[in-house]
This record gives sequence, structure tokens and C-alpha cells, in this order.
Amino acid sequence: MASDGPKRRRALPLTLITIGSVLAFLAIFAIWANRQLLDTDNWTDTSTQLLEDDEIRGQLSIYLIEQLYANVDVQAELADTLPPRLQPLAGPAAGAFQDLGVRGVDRLLERPRAQELWEQANRRAHRRFLQVVEDGGSDNVSTTGGDVTLDLKGILEQTQAQFGVGGRLAERLPADAAQLTILHSDELELAQDGVNFLKALAIILVILALGLMALGVYLARGWRREALRACGFGLILAGVAALVARSLGGSAVVGLAKTASVEPALENTWSISTSLLVEAASAAILYGIVVFFAAWLAGPTAWATSTRRALAPFLREPRFAYGGLALIVLLLVAWGPTPAFRKPVLALILIALMALGVEALRRHTAREFPNANREDMMRGWRERRAARRPGGAAGPTNPGNDRFTDLERLAALHDSGVLDDDEFKAQKARFLL
Repeated sequence: MASDGPKRRRALPLTLITIGSVLAFLAIFAIWANRQLLDTDNWTDTSTQLLEDDEIRGQLSIYLIEQLYANVDVQAELADTLPPRLQPLAGPAAGAFQDLGVRGVDRLLERPRAQELWEQANRRAHRRFLQVVEDGGSDNVSTTGGDVTLDLKGILEQTQAQFGVGGRLAERLPADAAQLTILHSDELELAQDGVNFLKALAIILVILALGLMALGVYLARGWRREALRACGFGLILAGVAALVARSLGGSAVVGLAKTASVEPALENTWSISTSLLVEAASAAILYGIVVFFAAWLAGPTAWATSTRRALAPFLREPRFAYGGLALIVLLLVAWGPTPAFRKPVLALILIALMALGVEALRRHTAREFPNANREDMMRGWRERRAARRPGGAAGPTNPGNDRFTDLERLAALHDSGVLDDDEFKAQKARFLL
């Protein structure tokens, strides 16, 4: 029964860390949805990448030509431009010209002007969407009878110019031609509630995940390092699980394709649209690795102890410890491996946490190696290098000193942490031969 006590004491912290890891997994998707759906710049950038993709652009070209044929009697337009004797050929010509039109539109959509129109259309639609769901509309936005749409008519009008079947097509295009409805007016209240929920969810999940993990580490008295290592593993697992879920979701989306020709476009659309999800999942994995490494570095393993011993002379001097941290911070800010390093407030929080970690490591190594200094470390490194050299000295000896002095210096190197126990015994045995 006595052995059940430690197990019970570990159960609660591990449960909290496990729940925190699950919430971290959910937070990754909430952050992705928040950044993808509620940030106009991210929405527009993603839309631009979609148009730049060959497969997606090809399907969009087909859609635009179908809209042109659905809204305009192309055969009649062609017949008006042909001599009376050739007018019976207008029907076959209109059918053949549809395939040529798709290729022509695809080339058109590669041009900077068309891509600029696409970007502007997406930016306007997203801003209107946010204006409707966040501000309740304005003089230019209807919240009672209007829908939020992505208007592609500007591009469609260019396709008719490229298509070359008559200058009157643009005048005959209906007002709703080539409009993709994003939000119907009767869905406004639901969309407003969803946006508010999504904004709060991303913040709440992150706070709960990190809070539960921190509480678990705090309650793990006597084994906090292991609990911290479990937090790192939990973050890594959450990030990997999110990437696996993305892959499974992509397979499901591709499976919705009615024809095989659409599958590549759907696959590329999913890949581009979830690129921010990959970014969030990768950030969780990176943070998890950092936490796991920190827990390992504070551990009792031979490699961790040797690492701390090697760092101790530098960690004892603030100019080296925090100078190294400043260099790392500058590299991370310039690199921006995670979105947090591109946000000033979040970056400051991460830098503060890194500074706390460095200070904790400094205090730990100062207690473990109180006599560590750079002079002894460099001298020991040179002597060990000389000892390994073929024909070199048997140990850290000096021709001007006697054996007792050499043993005394060897003991000092061991006490300062330059030599570990095994190295000290090996060098001492050489002296006593």
C-alpha cells in the first residue's frame, strides 16, 4: 500500500499535463482557423497562391467559361458576326470555341492584371465579410437583404475580351454573373456568433493548455524535471497529431471529387489553405523540442552533466550567458521560425521565458560546479588534448613540477568540474604507474 502513495501523487500532475496536451492539439486548429478566416492579409495571400497553382487555375478557367456560356447566348453572338451563308456554322463553332476559350482564359489568369483583379476581389469580399459579422454592416454593406459574395465579374469581362466573340457580351452579363456567395444574409447571426466564438476559443484554449501544464509541473514536487519533459513531449505529440489530422482531412476532401480531373485541384487547394495549420503545428513541435531539451539538460544523465560542466564557466559570467542569449534571440527574430516571433508582444513573452530559463540554468550550474572557471577549463582541455596526442604526455604534467604537484593540480581540475570522475581516475592511474 505504501507504494500507492507516489503513484497517486504522480497521477494528478500527469492527468493535468495530458489534458493540457489535448487542449494544445485543439488550440492548433483554433489558431489556424482564426488566422486563416479572420485575417484579411492571410486570406488574400492564400487566395493569390491558389490562383498561381496550375491545377486550381485550370479549374477556375473552366468555371469562368461555363459562366460565360450560361449567361450569354454565345452561338447567337457568333451568328451575328458571321455572313448569312456561314451562320449555320455558329453552333459547332461555339462548341469548339469553348475548349479554346478555357485555354485562353488560363493564359489570361497568369497575367499580372488578372491576378491583381483576383486579389482585389478576394480582399474586398473578406473585408465585407468581416465588416458584416463584426460591425453589423455600414452604409455600403447590407446586413438585412444582402449577401457577402466574391465578385469575379471583372475577370469574366476580361475573359470575353480574350474570348473575342463580340463587344456586347459585357453589357449582357447579368449582375450576379460569376459571383461566389460567401455568406447569405439569413446566416448573418450564426456567422457573427461563430466569429466571436472562434476569436475567444483560440485564446482560451492556449491559456488553458499552458495553464494546466504549468500547474502539473508545479504539483510534481520532487520530479518536476520529469513533468517538464512530459510537457515537451505533449506539445510535440500535439503538433504531430495535428499534421496527421491534416493529412487525413486532405484525403477526405479529395475523396469528394466527382471526377478524377478535379482531384489535383482539390488536393492543392487543401494543401495551400492549410499551410497556416502546418505553421502552427510546427511551432508546437518546435516549442516541445525546446522544453524537452531543457528538461534533459537539467537531468542527471552523463551527457547532460558533461554539457552543464562544459557550459558552467561561461554561465557563471552574465556577459557570456546573456550575450549568447541575445545572439540567439536576434537570430530567431530574423528567422521567425514561428508566428510568435513575428508578433512583438508574443515575441517579448517568449524572450522573457528564455531569459528565465537561462537564469535557472545559471543558478543550477553554479550550485553544481561552484569552482568552475574558464582558465581551468581551457588548461584542462589543452592537457587532455596533449594526453591524447601520440607520444604525448601521460597526463597533465609539467616538467618543472614533481608528481605530488601534478596530482594536486589534477585533483583541482576534478573538483572544479573540468574532469569528470572517469577522466580523473584514468589520469590518476597514469600518474601512479
